Amino acid sequence: MKITVVDSIMGSGKTSWALQHVNEAPADQKFIYITPYLDEVQRVIATVTNRRFSEPNNANSEGRKLRSLKELIATERNIVATHSLFQSADDELIELLTDAGYTLLLDEVMDVIDRAPISASDIRTLIDSGRIEVRDTRVYWISDDYTDGRFDDIKLLAKAGNLFVHRDNFFLWAFPPRVFQAFDEVIVMTYLFAAQVQRYYYDLHGMVYEYKSVTRRKDGDYELVEYDRRQEKREEVMCLIDVYDGPLNEYGDTYYALSSKRLRNYDADTLGRIQRNTYNYFRNICKAKGEEILWTTLKDCQNDLRGRGYAKSFVPVNIRATNEFKDRWALAYIFNQFLSPIERVFFEDRGISVDQDLLAVSDLLQWIWRSRIRVGQPIRLYLPSSRMRSLLIAWSKYEI
Repeated sequence: MKITVVDSIMGSGKTSWALQHVNEAPADQKFIYITPYLDEVQRVIATVTNRRFSEPNNANSEGRKLRSLKELIATERNIVATHSLFQSADDELIELLTDAGYTLLLDEVMDVIDRAPISASDIRTLIDSGRIEVRDTRVYWISDDYTDGRFDDIKLLAKAGNLFVHRDNFFLWAFPPRVFQAFDEVIVMTYLFAAQVQRYYYDLHGMVYEYKSVTRRKDGDYELVEYDRRQEKREEVMCLIDVYDGPLNEYGDTYYALSSKRLRNYDADTLGRIQRNTYNYFRNICKAKGEEILWTTLKDCQNDLRGRGYAKSFVPVNIRATNEFKDRWALAYIFNQFLSPIERVFFEDRGISVDQDLLAVSDLLQWIWRSRIRVGQPIRLYLPSSRMRSLLIAWSKYEI
């Protein structure tokens, strides 16, 4: 099994190369293309001309969608689907993929570990009722008469063998590494893979990968070349970003200011001041209209920090791989990114160290790239966290 990481800055043509690669591949080569968003599924179907891509049916049940995916694999179709469906992979899907001769094209990294959506009291309910049991940290679903649907998602994960108890405190979902190993070839398209959780996951499971970059030739086609981050021309990118530096940054000076934990614990007065400063930036500094604005913060604080004129311009901090907002130029990133303690502890307990700073700037750049900078036009950025500003500057100078 060969893993190639196409690590190139946003807008360099990774997706265009992938679609070209599929179009140029021999007719008997089979692909599974996994992308974050449904609109990208339709793009793949419309763009590939030398073979037909099928998508799993749109049944309401996630279990039925997974069954549809398995049927497509069994009939040797070329398949395009979303990350969320692929993450439901179980032993049966792995068996179908093994020796089936598929190449996996993964557009952007996946969430390969996550906390399962269940409370401690509900965990105790499932154990006491005899529906689940825990053996060697893995959670097994053992009930055959469960019909009420309340824990369908937990049942699906446990039956797939992907659910674990971590430090006796919570359930943790982990993507089975055997899924990647079932492919003939895996191609991951992202940027700053060294910072991504999926890279730590590969290292944890001893998976070997090689880096490549993508470039555009004079004839307009794309090709893979040896990885060289100096080709990114970061200084040219920074010339397009006007980062605000002034008194509206007052509440972001400390190292952990605007982190998830701090945002959740700020009092109403502090949140009100942050909201007023954000409004002031858009209204008086940028003089921007709502349709020109992008802003983000911790989802839990969105309602507290939204304001008149920009409330509907919110996009999540983890958004990727969409060009829906490529006309926006006035941006506010009201967040200080750290790897979640769950993910950090998961890897550190297993001897894998993580680079929180590189991950933070990676996520910031992905978010910024939803704006018109992706088409080479300048933007203005309100980045009140002093840590995030310093990381962006360090990135531009190739210091991280």
